[in-house]
Amino acid sequence: MDTVFIEQLEVEALIGIYDWERNIRQPLWFDIEMAFDNRVPAATDAITDTLDYKAVSKRVAGYVEASGFGLVETLAERVAALILDEFPVRRVQLKLSKPGAVRGARAVGVKIVRERAVAA
Repeated sequence: MDTVFIEQLEVEALIGIYDWERNIRQPLWFDIEMAFDNRVPAATDAITDTLDYKAVSKRVAGYVEASGFGLVETLAERVAALILDEFPVRRVQLKLSKPGAVRGARAVGVKIVRERAVAA
């Protein structure tokens, strides 16, 4: 299976469990890899046959900007589910990084892999 990716999508969000975090917006970085068969768009050279990474980016950014979760784990799960529900991908690997959250570390976060449920 082919992969369509979005690397280091930066989105400002209300995220965190501490009181001070509930009053500011913080940058988050998303690295997203989506399993998608690129043979059809490669054969047709038509944008309508592709996985539109701009549309995915805009949808993720809009969702994240409107969210207000305490944990990056929760946000990662919701974003992965959104991508699987709204876009024609079989699998999504998502890395969510919270830069500057731990002194001495460039970023901390989570990496998850989720797959579309197989219909019975």
